Amino acid sequence: MEIAEVERLIKISKEHPLLPETYIPWDAQREHTEIYLPEILNSVQGLPVYESLTPQQKLDLGRHEAVQVMYSYGWGEGLFCVFMSRYMLSLQPADTEYRFLLRELIEEYRHQEMFAQAVQQLDGQPLPPSALHNIIGKFTTKYLPADYLFMGSLAIEMVTDTYGNYSRRDKQVYTVLRKVFELHNIEEGRHIVFTKGLLERFTAEAGYLKRTAYSFVVLFNIYFLRTMYVKEEIFDRIGILNSDAVYKQAFINYKQKFAKNCLQNIVEFVQSWGGYNTLTRWAWRWLLDAKV
Repeated sequence: MEIAEVERLIKISKEHPLLPETYIPWDAQREHTEIYLPEILNSVQGLPVYESLTPQQKLDLGRHEAVQVMYSYGWGEGLFCVFMSRYMLSLQPADTEYRFLLRELIEEYRHQEMFAQAVQQLDGQPLPPSALHNIIGKFTTKYLPADYLFMGSLAIEMVTDTYGNYSRRDKQVYTVLRKVFELHNIEEGRHIVFTKGLLERFTAEAGYLKRTAYSFVVLFNIYFLRTMYVKEEIFDRIGILNSDAVYKQAFINYKQKFAKNCLQNIVEFVQSWGGYNTLTRWAWRWLLDAKV
């Protein structure tokens, strides 16, 4: 990416900061017709059991799943901030890359506070990551090389960008949440542009094995995040009978909906640097139902 373009992104960040304290109408009460999560992102919508739920159960399901999504975003951004802080120690303060990442770090911390407040606003009780999520998240943050971590973070950012688009554009969604995702989309848009540009210098020189490794990093990061959304405990909370059986159905249903509605930009990105080959296609099809 050209230095002038990065400088432009830095300037926008400095001159047009979006502060959650003032950008989000936190005092806005939910209208009785508003929901918390677009149905296209709901794990149960589309299954027969969904039609048997009461309006209140449907509303509560969306609330709990929206809370889980925002909590997962904040948790993932926290891990990335740990990596970025360490990575930036190797850069000079006058470097354009350093100055952009500093702005990104500031914005990511604001996002974490924003998501935490939104979770509180929804009276949320997010379910923490599993032991496996914790181990993998902390291990990769500490030991993976920088290019792999930037690749993984970009994958997460692109998924959250897609989620944000669905939520902020759906006029049925609670106003506070639409503004939360709107703010997040605006700032993450800059982060995505920068990270894509940064990674070009790695993907341009990557051979077959390196592109294969990058592809798996993107794949596992998306799978890692997606498996934090659908939780059996949520079905227990809203009073769904046979929650274990419903969870299994919802997990498969959500996998299919996610593949259909949330993967296109990711697939195109990986395709742009030749990340699909004999070694990777089967895994993308198996884990994510991706059409590659």
